[in-house]
Amino acid sequence: MMRFVLAAALGVAAFTLAGVTTNNVRAEDKKNDKAKTLEGTLTCTKCALSETKQCGHALIVKDGDKKVTYYLVDKGGKEPYHKNCCTADVAGVKVTGVVVEKDKKQTITDPKVELPK
Repeated sequence: MMRFVLAAALGVAAFTLAGVTTNNVRAEDKKNDKAKTLEGTLTCTKCALSETKQCGHALIVKDGDKKVTYYLVDKGGKEPYHKNCCTADVAGVKVTGVVVEKDKKQTITDPKVELPK
């Protein structure tokens, strides 16, 4: 009986420590997410790219000879800058946010969009 109680206590302790270690790693990963500033052409994912059913935003950045498309995670057509890029692409736009890969696409979370003056 004593062996069973000791084994159960050790098992609970091991799971508790594993959970604490996992949570610390996740918190550190979130701290390592740093905002990047990218400059490129802001476009509408519905009207210009024909990729979505509703208006959204994408930033097309030139990387050498190829173009990389970053999808903005925002309010889509409700954003104040949407009227500028829905009918025509806007070049020279700076977007600051955290770049993550989601569904094999580059996305920018919490984007701060700065249109050219």
